[in-house]
Parts: sequence; C-alpha cells; structure tokens
Amino acid sequence: MSEEQYLDFIALLGSAKSVPLKSFEKTKYFEGCLPIEVMCERGQETLRFGPMKPVGLDHPETGEKAHAVVQLRAENRDKTMYNLVGFQTKLTYPEQKRVFRTIPGLEKAEFVRLGSIHRNTFICAPELLDASLQMKKRPGLFLAGQLSGVEGYVESTAMGLLAGINASRFLAEKPMIPPPAATALGALINHLTGTDPKHFQPSNVNFGLFPPLEKKMRKRDRGGVRAEQALRLLEEWRQKL
Repeated sequence: MSEEQYLDFIALLGSAKSVPLKSFEKTKYFEGCLPIEVMCERGQETLRFGPMKPVGLDHPETGEKAHAVVQLRAENRDKTMYNLVGFQTKLTYPEQKRVFRTIPGLEKAEFVRLGSIHRNTFICAPELLDASLQMKKRPGLFLAGQLSGVEGYVESTAMGLLAGINASRFLAEKPMIPPPAATALGALINHLTGTDPKHFQPSNVNFGLFPPLEKKMRKRDRGGVRAEQALRLLEEWRQKL
C-alpha cells in the first residue's frame, strides 16, 4: 500500500462496525493477538508496526518500498485459498467484506471463511503448576499445550514434549529434571512458574524470558551466543534423562 492507500484503509477500518461483546465476554484481549480494529484504535501508525509492517518486503521487481503491506499465507496445498496474516477481527461479516476488498488486489476476492475471535483457555500456571508441568495439588496430573499457559504452536508442542517426558519419569518413579533456564524450554517453564500470578499472561518464547547474559556484548552477537549456550545446556540436560 502507498501512504494514501494505507490512510484510506485505516479510516475505513476505524469506522467499520464490530460484533458487540456479550455480557459474559471480557473486554480485555490478549496483547499478542489483538483484533486489527483494536490496534487501529491505538493510533494511526500502530498497524504499520504490527501485521502491516513493510520492513524487508520491498517489491520483488521494482525494489519499491511500500508504506504498508498485507501478507497472504497459503491455506491449502493447491494455493487456491489464502489467509490474511495477523488480521484477526471482530468486525461484522458484511463489514469484513467491504473493508478488506479495498486492499489492493483483493477487490474481487471471494471470502471462503470470514474472521472471528476465538477464546484462549489457559490456567494461571504460577498458582497451579510446578516446574514439571504437574498440578501442585494433584500429583500425577500433567498439563500441556496452550492450556498450560504458553502461546504459539511450537511452544504448545514443546510443553507437550516436556509433559510427556515428565509423566514417563513419574510413572517410573524417577526424579523430575527441569530443563536449564538458559534454554527455550527452561525459559518457558520459568515464565509459567515464576511470574506474579496477578499479572500472568501466556507468552511466546522470547529472549526476554531468558536469564541475563553474564557479560556485555553487541546486540547483534547476543542471539548467536544464546543459541550456542542453549544447545550445549540442552544436550547436557538430555544426557541426564
């Protein structure tokens, strides 16, 4: 999108009708998965720093830098259906069609499935789980996946892996060995068990969950150092299982 197209889209999105919340629905959204109209309410540039961020997506033929972009992700193997990346929404169905058809290239799009907000169900892990993903008040009951309090497909799968390992060790009457804090697995476990319960929210894995590095270094070097350290610690942990 050019700047003019983006501003027109934002104006249209800001005036579009949303599905009203029911009395039993909370008005608080998960910050990692906000409806685009809610992001739009936070400021004119918010979407340009979120799902419509144009960085690294210059035009493949002209090299032109767009003011904003809309990314499409294939939904099937034949690539006949595409998903609008990051465009979760509570707009009414007619409004979704009206607003999204103003996106350049989607003027004649056929909408196979329109967007809706889903509910993320998770427990307050710091109150209920220990580092083995076992319920504190009910030994032998392990929780995994999104329910445990993580966000993301890979993270949910990782908690399933850990829960399975620990359940096996529990049945074999072996001690639980939590993964090191400086690994992605350990960082997630520390988030689940060490966060203040009053402010707990699910999280994707990120370097902010890792322990601080022991010495200062350039920002561009940190990722490689953390990865090398994590792989070494992960292998040491695996050898103990």
